[in-house]
Amino acid sequence: MKPVPHEAGKSSYALIDGAAFLEALPLFDVRVALDLGCGVGNYALPVARRLPPGARLQGIDLWEEGVSTLARAAAEQGLTNVTAAVGDLTDLGMVPDAQADLVLMATVVHDLVERGHAGAALAEAARVLRPGGCLAVVEFKKIPSKPGPPVAIRLSPNELAALVGPAGFRDPQTVDLGPSNYLSLFRRKALP
Repeated sequence: MKPVPHEAGKSSYALIDGAAFLEALPLFDVRVALDLGCGVGNYALPVARRLPPGARLQGIDLWEEGVSTLARAAAEQGLTNVTAAVGDLTDLGMVPDAQADLVLMATVVHDLVERGHAGAALAEAARVLRPGGCLAVVEFKKIPSKPGPPVAIRLSPNELAALVGPAGFRDPQTVDLGPSNYLSLFRRKALP
């Protein structure tokens, strides 16, 4: 069994304005959505309920217990459009190129930066997104607030944009999600 990541089990979903989050996501034309770092599915399940008919969502996380919990919760809620898999965000070999219309990374990018894995994970997010697809990143505002990570590792919207730009993303839009969090939406650049 893999070690449990230190942030496993923590979710920011209860801290955000869930209605504003779901309203901001461009879900109308999504056929495939990925929740990278899905945990137990606190973000994945509400997103899956809002997807268009026939669309599907796959949650991916290193935390085996979280992935199992998500799969169980989706089954209990009758969400047949949800699958969950254990996987490393820096190597999404189980996902084909340009497969997804939406990639969600909710309060995981700051942890990836801290571990030195952000570049590889964002490159994988870009690889699995179709050109024009959306990368949706929820992060903590760079202000002191509890709960949440230390301010020193939080990412401002500008820091986040500078981080994801080299991976092939453009046109950031930021949406306020309440006192502690924001959502940044990026579009995948067309492939050369």
